[in-house]
Amino acid sequence: MAAKRKKDFRVLEKIPVTNYAAEGKSLGKTDGKIVFIEGGAVPGDIVDVRLYKNKKDWAEGKAVFFHAYSKDRVQPFCAHFGTCGGCQWQMLPYEKQLFYKQQQVTDVLHHIGKLALPDTSPIIGADETKFYRNKLEFTFSNRSYLSEEEIKDKGFYQKDALGFHLPRLFDKILDIHTCYLQAEPSNKIRNTVRAFALQKGYSFYDHRAQTGWLRNLIIRTTTTGEVMVILCLHHEDEEERKALLNHLLQQVPEITTLLYIINPKKNDSIADLHPEVYYGKGYILEKLGQYTFKIGPKSFFQTNTRQAEKLYNVVRTFAGLRGSETVYDLYCGAGSIGIFISENAKKVIGVEQIAEAVKHAKENALLNHINGMEFFEGDVIDICTDVFFAQHGKADVVITDPPRAGMHERLISRLLEMEAPRIIYVSCNPATQARDLIKLCEKYTVEKIQPVDLFPHTQHIENVVLLKKIKNNAETQGISSQKQTGDK
Repeated sequence: MAAKRKKDFRVLEKIPVTNYAAEGKSLGKTDGKIVFIEGGAVPGDIVDVRLYKNKKDWAEGKAVFFHAYSKDRVQPFCAHFGTCGGCQWQMLPYEKQLFYKQQQVTDVLHHIGKLALPDTSPIIGADETKFYRNKLEFTFSNRSYLSEEEIKDKGFYQKDALGFHLPRLFDKILDIHTCYLQAEPSNKIRNTVRAFALQKGYSFYDHRAQTGWLRNLIIRTTTTGEVMVILCLHHEDEEERKALLNHLLQQVPEITTLLYIINPKKNDSIADLHPEVYYGKGYILEKLGQYTFKIGPKSFFQTNTRQAEKLYNVVRTFAGLRGSETVYDLYCGAGSIGIFISENAKKVIGVEQIAEAVKHAKENALLNHINGMEFFEGDVIDICTDVFFAQHGKADVVITDPPRAGMHERLISRLLEMEAPRIIYVSCNPATQARDLIKLCEKYTVEKIQPVDLFPHTQHIENVVLLKKIKNNAETQGISSQKQTGDK
């Protein structure tokens, strides 16, 4: 058996950081080799990089020493920054974050797609860069992450924690006391639950042994002021459960609905579990524009409500509806985009694989008294057949909002066969979006590109692309010539 190749952990010294790449990695260059750098390096820094991948033309590694700091750096506002892993860009001023996100969209679409594209519209930034999330999930663990300083000062010992999973450490939880992602009473709820649990000696979950009582805490909030809390427990203990939930309601009267879930499984997913309502109506109501949305404990909803409204406004503008169009909303989730643009459509057909989301989409359409909306459960590549389109009408506009992996090749082929005049492609991953655009541009041209920032202080970006059907062969030849010119 051949010996395994030894990993190259050499350190490259004094690498100037010049730019950002996809997924939030920074870029450096040495001796003609591109170096992708993790570890919080900012363009303008000069760093030593310990490699963990080293190829002929490129390498990957982590910044382990900073010789000089960029003038663009700012002081992170969260004490957990650098350990938590949730907000990777707090050391960058927000205007710089937007600059690099805009650059990421433009670079990816041009370098991967290699298409003749219009100028990318200026990114739509967030008015609020703190407390913007409407949902957070926290985990209980009997193994708290301890920093090197804590280990040296106090000695290593196990400590209960309620907070976030650390990257690549499934059983270590960073104990979070103040998080700037979600508005109050989020911190108050989490700290109240932790304090009472420690006082009463409740067991926090052991992710290795899969024992312990307290597992997860989910908090959902709305711009309308409603607050949902879901407590996930490994097993039922009615007396202690009631004591904990009653204490929480007494200490945090802002809670409008409180639920609990018993989860004896090996994983934390609640998709196949039944939430029990302990207090309140069991759901919360949120507003997007003029529309009201019912959000249950398992509902999918964009986690930044105010930015989602801006995103959906872009979709509505791109759709250019006049009241006579049939719109297909693929990967529709709980129907939020379709409902938001429904006022100017004759008919909206939503397709979604997750049964719970389809149920919520139907409920939300009824809640808003919207006629002319239908939702279908199933994989889009199975549902969207010629028979389906013949039954529900030829598409005037197709909206597609796939997961990070992008669209299935069969769906792209189906869209090319449908030849809808407009396709609006909403993506949380510009790289897979660019890959799909290459195929769609057999019959379409990209008319508009609009990035929207839903997640300040992270490298994540949403991008909306408007495609229009090419009308004739002459136009196809013109686009082909333009593409060849652009590739030179």
